Amino acid sequence: MSVIRDPELDRLLADLHARSDAQVAAMRSYEAERTQNAHPPAEEEVRAFRSDKLVALDRDKAEFCYQLCRANNARRIVEAGTSYGVSTLYLAAAVRDNVQATGGSGVVIGTEYEPNKARAARAHFEQAALNGFIDLREGDLRNTLRQISGPVDFMLVDIWIPMARPALELVTPHLRPGAIVVCDNIEQYRNEYADYFAFLETSGFRTMTLPFDGGLELSVRCRVPAVQAN
Repeated sequence: MSVIRDPELDRLLADLHARSDAQVAAMRSYEAERTQNAHPPAEEEVRAFRSDKLVALDRDKAEFCYQLCRANNARRIVEAGTSYGVSTLYLAAAVRDNVQATGGSGVVIGTEYEPNKARAARAHFEQAALNGFIDLREGDLRNTLRQISGPVDFMLVDIWIPMARPALELVTPHLRPGAIVVCDNIEQYRNEYADYFAFLETSGFRTMTLPFDGGLELSVRCRVPAVQAN
């Protein structure tokens, strides 16, 4: 049984996940060749290959994020790496359901570098009638995430690995104590995420890797005790 209790949204998500699953084999084949190649392609070539791929966050991970956002009554969410907006729909549904349950307002701030993906994502948001809960910013996240008003309750990091730490660095000052950060495929690419882990270690987070496919890092922003003067 899906955690999404919106039949039309659930049907849209099922279709998007099916499209994503159809492209996973091609992505895995490309990744295998890239890692085994004595002369791997440059990052720009990798980025070009991925630019038109609809590869969504796995459904169980997306539903887990929805549950976390419902549990902490998330009202302001940041997503680094919107892509075609599949995971964004789960986050926006959580915000909508929180607002309907207890009133107030909320928003998911998404950011996407590829214009074609941003256009497709906006179409999906409108189709799901969730566009009113989403602020999608197009461009380099090092610019798009500079302006965030108010405390952030939840952050999803599912983006090109070199951008994971810059995204978290920009959002961390806005994370409220107890805010949750989830990052995908941490175990699969643990060495590549070394600088991300280094930032977590020195910035007041408590973190653990959950046993989802590829690994899912769940980090909690903890309040740093004030240093008492001698």
